[in-house]
Amino acid sequence: MVLGISSFAYGWSVGVPGQMPECPLSPTDLVNRTVDFGLSCLQIGDNLPVGLLNEESRKELRDLLTRNNIRFEVGARKLTAEHLEQYIDLASYFNAPLLRFVVDGDDYEPDSSEIVRIIMEALPTLVKHKIVLGIENHDRFKASELAEIMEAFDHPNVGICLDCVNSLGAGEGLEHVIKILAPYTVNLHIKDFNIYRLSHQMGFNVTGTPAGQGMTNVPRLIEHLSKYERCKSAVLEQWVTPASSIGETVNKEERWAIESIQYLKGLPYFENSTLKIIR
Repeated sequence: MVLGISSFAYGWSVGVPGQMPECPLSPTDLVNRTVDFGLSCLQIGDNLPVGLLNEESRKELRDLLTRNNIRFEVGARKLTAEHLEQYIDLASYFNAPLLRFVVDGDDYEPDSSEIVRIIMEALPTLVKHKIVLGIENHDRFKASELAEIMEAFDHPNVGICLDCVNSLGAGEGLEHVIKILAPYTVNLHIKDFNIYRLSHQMGFNVTGTPAGQGMTNVPRLIEHLSKYERCKSAVLEQWVTPASSIGETVNKEERWAIESIQYLKGLPYFENSTLKIIR
């Protein structure tokens, strides 16, 4: 399993509407971050959609990825037939072995049968281009529902992108989710977190932490996934609690990323190599 970073490791630095940093990170900045960490995998998600890049920027990004031997994974949101087709083309252009999709979009929440239909129609193209489609567990669907979708295919080119925390939004914890979705997992989002009871005792607050400092038992998680030999990559994501200014938040995010990667690279589970930086 190869270790990498996601554009969602730098959510604040990439920019959030209404909270844009002075110099937002670009896709090429994220490639350089990946190489500086001595990693060989980068996943760029829908917070920095590569589908919006012009032809020149796409070529520049692809060339930089190739020169540095980076495994590039493309991410998108809103699983319509048209959008899936567009992003399969983009994944093929970037030689990306993994295409990660969040199913829902603005005013778009297809049911399980519609998801199966859309993916089934695209499956021959995924196979042709040797692309694995990873459907992320993202809030709305229970783990059992996602497993049923996977069983409709039982195919190596369709799997689950497993996020450590998202299923809390569906009322399910990681221990439960991993038991159901581990056999289908093709990509892991490493995201650590803590849960605190609010001072008035009526509710909880879920907040992010650097990897290895919260409730996500990363070693146990990796060991469990390794049994099935389908998960080829794990990328760092972060939920960084904002500071008093966007500049301070960006600096905090960078510190967390450094701490997290140092922790993860110290684990014996990842195929990492120190790469020569070629800019």
